[in-house]
Amino acid sequence: MSSVSGAAAGNPSGMTAATAMVREHHWFKEPTDPAPKKYVVWLLIAQLVFFIALLGPAIVGVGLKIQDLVHLGAIDENAATGAAGILGGVGALFATIANVVFGKVSDRTTSKWGRRRIWIVLGTVTMTIAFVIMALAPNLVIATIGWALAQFGANMTLAPFTATLADHVPRFQRGKIGAALMIAQQVGVLGGVYVAQFFADQMLIMFVVPSILAIVAMVIFAFVLDDQVLPEKPPAMSIREILQTFWVSPVKFPDYALAWWSRFLIMFAAFGFSAFRFFYLLNHVDVREADIPSVISQSVLIYTAALVVASYTCGWLSDRLGRRKVFVWVSTALYAAGTVALIFAQDIPTFILIELILGIAFGIYLGVDMALVLDVLPNPDDSGKDLGVFNIANALPQTFAPMLGAIFVYVGDETGNNYGLWFTICGVLCLIGALVIFPIKKVR
Repeated sequence: MSSVSGAAAGNPSGMTAATAMVREHHWFKEPTDPAPKKYVVWLLIAQLVFFIALLGPAIVGVGLKIQDLVHLGAIDENAATGAAGILGGVGALFATIANVVFGKVSDRTTSKWGRRRIWIVLGTVTMTIAFVIMALAPNLVIATIGWALAQFGANMTLAPFTATLADHVPRFQRGKIGAALMIAQQVGVLGGVYVAQFFADQMLIMFVVPSILAIVAMVIFAFVLDDQVLPEKPPAMSIREILQTFWVSPVKFPDYALAWWSRFLIMFAAFGFSAFRFFYLLNHVDVREADIPSVISQSVLIYTAALVVASYTCGWLSDRLGRRKVFVWVSTALYAAGTVALIFAQDIPTFILIELILGIAFGIYLGVDMALVLDVLPNPDDSGKDLGVFNIANALPQTFAPMLGAIFVYVGDETGNNYGLWFTICGVLCLIGALVIFPIKKVR
């Protein structure tokens, strides 16, 4: 998590020499006019279609692919949970790198087409090619390479795509539009799960066809986007400035750092569960393998419905009250409680009830947190890079949670099903994520 400090070079805190050059000319200012309607409409449509393409494979497709490799004899049955952790962790590492790098690259792009467009489209194309590789992979190594490349391409898109919020959405609309964007994402998750369920035995269709539709949606969004053009080429970055792309000083920007840690910890809990959902249902709740896609679809439907209502309501209420923190810490604490409750689920109805609680909690969180994040960004001229750094808090848990989970679920259980220990760890970390919200000063 982090940004750059150029203070030592005489630049304002948080800016490199290149960024200072942009600031000196006041090329990019925080928006004050309402976001254009066509931008908002296609932002939501593109987000929806993109997440159908990305999250169907992530939530169901990875588990199905690993089980397919088990049936082919490419993976031992008792090693399947560990394989899921390895594949997910490696993919998330590439997601982390791509998100920060292309956030910064899009800030500095001088194309006549603007700063963001080219990377939004190119990343989606890269993701699609990677899904072809993963769908056809004959072993875990090739599947992992495919998933890593897919995550790289997806985050090549997501970093500049998210940065357009800072470019075009004023403060008084951030709660509402941020909530709508997160709702589109979660409805996309639901759509992706149903696509994965319907085409569970047709890997190529499940992985690739929705991604082709995502290319179409992102191309249309790129045409609609009134993308800013950088009028001059920034100075070449030094090695130090390149490395600082991955860093925002928590000392100079403590509110940003605290918001980063809160996001990291709730996402750690979220991926600590979702990375193992397939095998948790198979081995802990004793759901038949053939029924798992259907159970996941039902639970995600309920989760998403609860999330949509909670997210929209709280995003609107947050804008009206001018308050963010109370919504974020309450939702994070509730999510921690739901994560621990998963330990005690022994049947499908109990599991679905817990998913409902988690959906309400995450909905409240998503409805407000994006607005909070945009309000504490260090530098509007560097929004792509700073949001890319912030998105490490989304991507890094996808690396560490599956990898650490793949260790802890085997503690005292050679079959890899010690979910009591693992979900307790996730719940405690998530609760800490609620507590770190309190010291934030810049946002009420």
